Order: sequence, then C-alpha cells, then structure tokens
Amino acid sequence: SGAAKSLEVFDVSDPRHLKQKTKIPLNGLAEGYAVDNQRGLFYTNIEGAGRTVAIDVRSHKVVAKWNLGSSDLQGLALDNARRFLFVACGDHVVSLDAGHDGKITDSITTGAGLDNIDYSADAKLLYAAASQAATLTAAEVDDYGKFHLKMTVPTVKGARGVIAGRDETAYLIDPNHGRILKLTHK
Repeated sequence: SGAAKSLEVFDVSDPRHLKQKTKIPLNGLAEGYAVDNQRGLFYTNIEGAGRTVAIDVRSHKVVAKWNLGSSDLQGLALDNARRFLFVACGDHVVSLDAGHDGKITDSITTGAGLDNIDYSADAKLLYAAASQAATLTAAEVDDYGKFHLKMTVPTVKGARGVIAGRDETAYLIDPNHGRILKLTHK
C-alpha cells in the first residue's frame, strides 16, 4: 500500500487527537531507526532496496542515501558524538561515517539473524544479537569507526533484540521463553 511505503508524520501537540501532518515517500518499507536530535536527523533503512537514508526532521526531506551492498537491512544504532551510524545487515554490522558522506569505515561479522542492535556511547561498545547463530557480539568502536571485537557470548536461539545498559551491561530479549537475559562484562 502507499502508506506502508512512506513515513507518516503526525502533529502530537494534542496527544488525544493526533493529526496527520505529512507523508515522506520512501519507495519501500522502513526498517529500524536512529535519531540524531542535535542535528535534527532521522535515519532509517529501506527494506529490499538496500539503502539507508537520512531525513531532515524539519524539512521532511531525504537529505542523504547510502547503499550498503545488502538488501537485508535491519536495525540501526548511532554514535551521536562521532557521527558513526551502525547498520545491521543480516549477519554483519556495517559502520558508516554519517558525518562525512556516509563512507563505509568497517564491517564486523556477527552470525545470522540480526534485528535491533544497540550502542553504548559511554563504553563505545556496539552490541549485536544474532538470533540464528545464538550469539551476542560486543565490539569496541574506535575514533575511525573501526570495530574491535571484544567478545562473542553464547545466548539462545531466537534472542535478537538487544539494549545497551550502563557500564558494560546489555539486555537481550528471549521471545521463545518470555524472558530478558542480562549480560554483565567485568
């Protein structure tokens, strides 16, 4: 449908009565997102097209498009300070320099079944949970956007959503058993 292939923007000034403000055409389904509040940018992937886009939240225009060489794009995470955008691509994560024309700076293999990924700005750690491989990858990100594998931890099949917590803690969703797994690295 037309609605599914665009982002809809709503006016929420009255939370009880949302008003549709505009639609941003994407020519594909949006998958995952990351927000740069400082610069007013909204990042998302266009499923099937293999593109990641940056949208200016004020003008509602697509201001950048990047092709990552994969059509299996999932979650996004952002290092706001250094402007590195991390994109989950099925079985690996790509780091691109959103502050400098979206140049790809690195890629790290994680195992199959990625969905949402997360990033801890404090620890400079990217977390990626691979549901089919049943592993959680943690990688440090240096000032050049390069990944340095810190650990690969066994999880359970199906665990694919990850949230970065304080220090070096991560939480994973295990939908098959209805629980949350906690990883603490000391």
